[in-house]
Formats: sequence, C-alpha cells, structure tokens
Amino acid sequence: MAIGAHPEPEASPVLLPVSPRYINRELSRLDFDERVLAMAEDPRLALLERVRFLAIFSQNLDDFFQVRVAGLKEQVLAAVAVASPDGMSPLEQLKAIRSRVEGLIDRQTTIYNREILPALAQSGIVLVRQDEVSKKELAQLHTVFREQIFPVLTPLAVDPGHPFPYISHLSLNLAVMVRDPQRKQQRFARVKVPPVLPRFIPLDGSVEGGERYVPLEDVIALHLPLLFPGMEIVTQHPFRVTRDGDLDDVDSDAEDLLAAIQTELRRRRRHARVVRLEVDPGMSAEVLDLLTRELELQPADVYQIDGLLDMGSLSVLAQLDRPDLKEEVWTPTTQPRLRGIAAEVPDLFAVLRAGDILAHHPYDSFATSVEAFIDHAAGDPDVLAIKQTLYRTSGPASPIVRALIRAAERGKQVVALVEIKARGDEQANIGWARALEEANVHVVYGLLGLKTHAKVTLVVRREGGHIQHYLHVGTGNYNPNTARAYEDVSLLSADSDLGSDVTELFNLLTGYSRQSRYRKLLVAPTNLRTGITQLIEREGVVGGRIIIKVNNLIDQEIIDALYAASQSGAQIDLLVRSMCSLRPGVPGLSERIRVRSIVGQFLEHSRVFSFGNGGRPEYYLGSSDLMPRNLDRRVEAVVPVTDSKLRQRLQQILDVSLADDVLAWELGPDGAWRHVTTTRGVNSHNRFKELALESAHGNGVGGVPHA
Repeated sequence: MAIGAHPEPEASPVLLPVSPRYINRELSRLDFDERVLAMAEDPRLALLERVRFLAIFSQNLDDFFQVRVAGLKEQVLAAVAVASPDGMSPLEQLKAIRSRVEGLIDRQTTIYNREILPALAQSGIVLVRQDEVSKKELAQLHTVFREQIFPVLTPLAVDPGHPFPYISHLSLNLAVMVRDPQRKQQRFARVKVPPVLPRFIPLDGSVEGGERYVPLEDVIALHLPLLFPGMEIVTQHPFRVTRDGDLDDVDSDAEDLLAAIQTELRRRRRHARVVRLEVDPGMSAEVLDLLTRELELQPADVYQIDGLLDMGSLSVLAQLDRPDLKEEVWTPTTQPRLRGIAAEVPDLFAVLRAGDILAHHPYDSFATSVEAFIDHAAGDPDVLAIKQTLYRTSGPASPIVRALIRAAERGKQVVALVEIKARGDEQANIGWARALEEANVHVVYGLLGLKTHAKVTLVVRREGGHIQHYLHVGTGNYNPNTARAYEDVSLLSADSDLGSDVTELFNLLTGYSRQSRYRKLLVAPTNLRTGITQLIEREGVVGGRIIIKVNNLIDQEIIDALYAASQSGAQIDLLVRSMCSLRPGVPGLSERIRVRSIVGQFLEHSRVFSFGNGGRPEYYLGSSDLMPRNLDRRVEAVVPVTDSKLRQRLQQILDVSLADDVLAWELGPDGAWRHVTTTRGVNSHNRFKELALESAHGNGVGGVPHA
C-alpha cells in the first residue's frame, strides 16, 4: 500500500473494540523509553551514539519517576479513586509500571554489561571497577583522592546521637557499615558521592584524554578507611534516591509567584517524598531494610541495578573526542534568503517584508535565523521594542539573552516573559531573570494559574510614518544548545494580522486582558482546543485528510474527534514521538488512522498540523502538544502558515517523515509498537540533511528542495 493510502470507508456499524478505547498514558511513555533503549541495542549505530541513547534512557526514567510515578503515589496516598481513561486505578498503574520498568532495567543492564562495556574496551575506552585497579593505578588514585576528593567528602554517621541524614534528590551515595573494633559495635554511615566532581576519574596520568576510567564512587570505596580511621569497613554498597520533583502543584495564584517558587524549591530540597530507591544487588538485607524504613518506602519502590548506578552519567563518555566512534557531526545550513544578512544584505527586515521564512532546525541553522533575527533587532536603531517568551534557554550566556540585554541598554523597550515553573530549570530561570532585570529588561512571570509555553518573539519597528511588526513563532525553546539536537520548525514573518495577534497576546501576558478572539493565531487556553477540534471535524468526510506531528497525544476530546473523523471517512496519519493514548487500526473505530513514531539522532520536537480542506491544505505550527495541560492549563500559540512555498516545505517535512522506514515505529491496534520494516531505506534525518544541502546549493524549485 502506498504511503498515506488507507482503505475506503465501509457502511458497517461502529464496533466497540475489545481493548480499552484509550492506551494508558504512563505505559505509553514507557513504550517511548523502550524505543530509546532499542537505539542503544542497535549494533549498526556508532558506539558512542549507543552510549548516548543508554544515557538518555536512564535520564528519561529519572524524569518519569520524579513526575509521573510521584503523581500516582500522591493519588494513592490521597485515596483518589478516579481511574485513568483506560480504566486503571492509580495503584493498578503503579503495579503495571513496576513490571514494565523491571523488564526495561534488565535490558538496560544486559546491553551495558554484555555489549557496551566490552565494545568500549575494544575501542580503547575502559571502565575499570575497584577490584580491577592495578597497583600502579591505585597509587595514582591515592594522590587524586587525597588532593581532590577527600576534602569534599562528609561522612555522616547514624546512631542515637546522629539522626538518619537527608538524602538529596537523584544523589548517588555509599551505604557503609563500619565496626568499632573496641566496642564490637556495627554502625551505619552514609557517604554522598559529590556531584561537583567528575563521575569518571581518568587513569594512566592523563586528566583530559585518559582512556581508562574508574567511577568516582569506586575511588571513594577504595579509600573508606581514610574516612573512618580506626574502624573496620564491614560492607559498602552504592545507592541512589529519586524524589518527587514536580512543581506543578505550587500555588500559581500566590501574590508573589517568584517567592512561592523559591519557597517550594527550598522545601522540596528537604521534604520531597522519595519515590524510588536504586541499589546494588549485593546490598545486605540489614542495610536495605534500614534504607527502606528511613526513606519510608515499600519493597515495590526498590530497584536492583546489576551494573553502574545512574547510567545517565554515561553522557560524559558520549562526549569524548572520538569522532571515529560517533555519527558525523552535522553543520546546519543557512536559509538561502538569509545569507549575507550582516554583509551585502544588511536589512533582515527587508527580507521578511518580501516574504515569510521557514526554518527547519537543526538542518537549518538556528544561529543564522532565530538568533540573527533577535540580534538584528537589538542593534537596529529603528526598533522600538522587543517582546519575547522564554521557557528554557541556556542562561545568561545565551546569545539571545545577551541580545535582549544589549537592546535594553540601548534604550529599547524590552519585555521578557520568563516561565519560572519550567520543570528542572526553575532555579536557573530565576537566576537569569534577575540578570535581565538588572539590565532594565521588563521581566514578567506570566498569567496566574497558567504556564507560558508559547515560543513567540515580537519586534516593533518604526518605518517612516508607521509602525511595522515582525515576529517569530516556533515549536522549540530559545536555546541554541537544544536547537542543535532537537528537530523544530520556526516561522519568521512580517504579516500584519499575525503582528496584531501577537501584540494582543503579549498584552494578555503582561497586563490585564480577556482577549479571546484572534485574527489568525490559535491560543491556549482560549481558542486552540476549539480551533483544532473544528479543523478535525471539518475533515470528517470521505476524502478528508489529516496529518498531525506532535510529541504527545493523550487528550480524550481530541482523540474522540479523530476517531469520529476516521469513522466518517477521513484518512489520518499521526506522527507522535512519545505518548499516544489513541488506539489506531481498530475496525469500526480507527481503521483509517495510522500512528508512527520516529526515534533517531535528533529529538523529534516540532508540532505541525495539516488539514486537507478539500484539496487546499491548511498548515499550522506551534508550541502545543495535544494534551490537557497544553490545551487547558498553558499559554500556547499555534500559527497558520499561509505562504504557498512554505506550505510545500511543511508538506515535504511530513512526507519524508511518513516515508521513513529506518527510524520509524508503528503503533498497532493491540497497543504494541513495532519497528517499521525497512524496504526503501528512507532515514528521515539523513534525508533532511540532504534536502538542506540541496537548498543551500540553490537546487530545488521555488526555494523548496526536491523530495
């Protein structure tokens, strides 16, 4: 069957599926993590690329436990009886998660111990454990320990005079049992592995380029007698703790949201509930009982890891300077119309007045498009104001933040809407928000009760006797680091209607407004849900066509609308990177819906919506996933793309993604994901690189490279 082809609608009655109408969102998230783990298991990938995916899998699990598992545990403790849309209670979900995670961890440790470690050693990168250190290396480690590690350590005893210490979130520790040779008593002590020190200590005397490494916790374990002089070391085992890390329950209606966030960050450092304990399999029952009791855990919260704890730290090895063990580094290209902005075509705004520009990151350069747009605005004497939403960025050193500060110093009106509840970046965002304030940037923190997730920049410029608006709307954060690793799309435009819409959106965000109608923009939580739903319903006819590319699809109302459109004859393709609660291919319910997921070198992150519109397709892009939180509890912005050439480009992106049979997985009606059979060998990431190079060299038609 050709790409995009679906069976014709039948006049049969709607049949209820045997399986639940929706797939559980938590288990669907673990399905995505399994697809990431499968990349680490793929022997065809470059070795350090496999190491990188192993680290990403571990980091994903950390995030899953500190947010999703923590939330389910809160529901159990609060005796919340509400079942998930698929009919599972919170306790049933926790049991199912435990079973799935155990299997995934077994696969992770197996691939690490049996394939990754031997392959690294064969390539000259050897991870040495404490019982494998030679005498010469031990002498070197003695020096390293005394000079660099020992001064940082703080052993904490547990006895009647020393209560059980606080174990910080995601910290790696050693559980040590010591014996007093005089009193013949055994005591427990905890030694925290300092996160400020390198996780892997290089051996053979080369600090920068050592090819033999020993984990920091093993170096500490080898020197425990120096931490407990005169005591006998009975046992020592590493363990790791995960705590509730979600700040979504902070009172967003607090008078001072910044103060509320800071207070909650301090509180959670000391009081956030522990949701997972990872331990070495050799840990004694006595020590394990002590840890579970003091951390107020159940046996189901304990995971035994037969290998390195915190494999997320393997990302350090993935960054080693070994190009022979990595994918070829991709250098983004510059959009043809943006070439020479700083030289022979100095006025970027004139370029935008001639037509909108679409950039597909990281294939198209973020630096020469989005960064250049903001930098150009900061230095242009005719620019009066710059307004920007900032969800995640790379901090004060970010070129974008520096440009905003420079613009404020030049007397321009600069507004930065900083989302201080961006999970994991709360403290960092508070820090650089203050740096912006010190530079006289107007910093605001958004609307009460809502996160601001929209990726929008507005530039206001005086041109002769009138004011002209320029804008950027994107799917990714204003972060040059992630822009090199995340797949996203950006629209740069001088459209007057969009300029007016974005102006009103910023007035809503910074002042008092009940704005609910926009000329072109779809904005959550006002008109985005109804807008997307109506567009889906319009396609609910024979010949209707819907293509949606998002990170997550779990909203019941949107899923039901897609089911109804499918039953009415629409052909629907969904590209969903991570969680998908829609069950495709079910007769009578969703047989004309296909769901695919792409996992590869770059993180799929763009949100693109295409609706057939009777042969005149309409396209939208923006920041929103199809989740209740995005549609109802966040400020999101989705923009129509009206330029015909840019529509061709978006369709090309969707076509290449749907044709992928190398990186793609397909979701079946049974809820299981299966790797797509490779027939044509289309790797979408490689194809997008080729298309970017074609465009850079002037090939293609009308500025759109050949597909």
